[in-house]
Amino acid sequence: MRKSVAVVVVTVLIGMIQRSDAKVVQFIFGDSLSDVGNNNQLSKSLAKASLPWYGIDFGNGLPNGRFSNGRTVADIIGDKLGLPRPPAFLTRTLFSRMGLSMSSCRGAIESSACFDQIQRFSLYKQIELFQGTQDLIMNKIGIQEANNFFRGSRYVVALGSNDFINNYLMPVYSDSWTYSDEGFVEYLTKTLQQQLELLYRLGARQLMVFGLGPMGCIPLQRVLSSSGGCQDRANKLAVGFNQQTTKMLQAMSSKFPDATFRFGDAYDVVNNVILNPVKYGFNNSDAPCCSFGKIRPALTCIPASSLCTDRSKYVFWDEYHPTDSANEIIANELIKKFGFLRPNGTEGPSRAPADAPASAPSPLG
Repeated sequence: MRKSVAVVVVTVLIGMIQRSDAKVVQFIFGDSLSDVGNNNQLSKSLAKASLPWYGIDFGNGLPNGRFSNGRTVADIIGDKLGLPRPPAFLTRTLFSRMGLSMSSCRGAIESSACFDQIQRFSLYKQIELFQGTQDLIMNKIGIQEANNFFRGSRYVVALGSNDFINNYLMPVYSDSWTYSDEGFVEYLTKTLQQQLELLYRLGARQLMVFGLGPMGCIPLQRVLSSSGGCQDRANKLAVGFNQQTTKMLQAMSSKFPDATFRFGDAYDVVNNVILNPVKYGFNNSDAPCCSFGKIRPALTCIPASSLCTDRSKYVFWDEYHPTDSANEIIANELIKKFGFLRPNGTEGPSRAPADAPASAPSPLG
């Protein structure tokens, strides 16, 4: 089945590549913060956004694979830059747009992280699937034309939190007693460098690597702390990873001068929204909008969950992921911080496909 899906996606890509007005597109590698449906197609995955109330404020209000009530940060940034939204690699639908999202919930830099989830795509696996897509396209349209297309595309890599939250910070996994905090950050950064060099060898020349936010302040981490506050150790690990990744990308820029490696440090942006919610129009930044009554942590949002009265006032949708409103604030702040510009040949901002109205109904009436 996976092979037939890949053939359909590649057929669409080939048709679009051969058009003279083909636009700049994105290939996104990540985790649940940018998953747009891959995990929903994995029959044995335990991490899916396939049940209500995921997607309630997006399109027809039904679950679509995004781990939020609405759009992801990648959706919003791409829309504002006039870039087509890349469909999920495993989605069965025939898309008229371009690019691909390889992102997978519980995706991680380290392949062995989150092994308890049975099925998910680690970053190495995402790159492997991307390479398979490249091979099919090259065989169809020729190496030179395919190389030009892939070299002109944009690449986004955004993951790493699962390596810490669902691996290193859990004492049941060997990494927690094998490494020191500094040692694990160094190991993870070196692994990421090897993966980015793989993408470079596959033709990626414009890469944006996003760092980690204050992962110690997500609702899951707060509810597991004795005080209900942010977990300082988790946040320090995020800062350390961001610092090491910045240095690593600077070294890669020197090593590969024909490529652009940019680091998107979103830590301060997300931290400001969490610490100053009222400034950004929110009234809650420490609890999930979708929860199972007073039972915490509620690891996922399900039909039996209760929703907050006003979803636009909550920073977090579930124990892990931001709401559509928070993602929009974060995306806008990132665009300003990094000075993102629309690529040549794009018409922006592009309209999000079938977005639901801002005042989508609540299941509570």
